[in-house]
Parts: sequence; structure tokens; C-alpha cells
Amino acid sequence: MKTSVTKKADIERKWYLIDADGATLGRMATVIADLLRGKKKACFSPAVDCGDYVVVINTGKIVVTGNKLVDKKYYRHSGYPGGLTEISLEQLLEKDSNKVIFQAVKGMLPKNKLSDESIGKLKLFKGTEHEHTAQKPVIVKVK
Repeated sequence: MKTSVTKKADIERKWYLIDADGATLGRMATVIADLLRGKKKACFSPAVDCGDYVVVINTGKIVVTGNKLVDKKYYRHSGYPGGLTEISLEQLLEKDSNKVIFQAVKGMLPKNKLSDESIGKLKLFKGTEHEHTAQKPVIVKVK
């Protein structure tokens, strides 16, 4: 029996729809990361991007447990002395809720060239309307 190697041309990509209304941030991000990488597929190979497209709607209605809204901080640095800025999860959700989910999912992807390809297949929308209805995405329930 020969070992088969997954090639980029042989991959069949599907579209999935996730409603973030009432979903816990971390649990939802793990489901999204698995779909983007294609971990559940039989043709999965760690060196090939064989994942699917994921559309997430209602990004502003995610839920976090405990005191994470106040305690969790996101940091960025301008590169200049004293240029460290921090923003809490609560403030970032009000400012840009898509960025919260984007950063959570990106942190769960491998730190290599495949992560840029994988994260490009993630489509985030604040409301219930999205522009990918023509692809007929399959609805995925997140606990």
C-alpha cells in the first residue's frame, strides 16, 4: 500500500457558518481554528493548508466567563520608548469586536507561513447579514 501525499490541487474546500451569539470566546475560537486548518478531514497534512472557509456572524455578542471583560488586557507597542498601550477586552469589544475573535483564532494557529493562508479564509461580520450566502455555508453549532 502506498502512502498518499495531499496536494493543494486535490483539496475540496467547504464553507461553514458560525453564529457567535451567546458563544464562549475560547470554545468558539478552537472550533474555528480546527475548521480553518482542516484537522477533521481525512486528507489532513500539517504541511498543507487543507482547511475550509469560515463565516462568523454576530461577533459583538460573544460571551466570556469570569472577570475577563475587565481583567484581560491586549497590549501593543509603537516601537518608541514608553509606547506601550493596553486596552481591556470590554473596550476592544465595543471598539472592534471582530479583532477579538481574529486575535483569539490567530493565536491558536501554527506560527508559520500556513497561518497567513488559514486566517485569510476567516470572514467576520458584526451583524446577521453576510455577503457569502451564494456559497451556501453549512451551519455549525458551538456550545
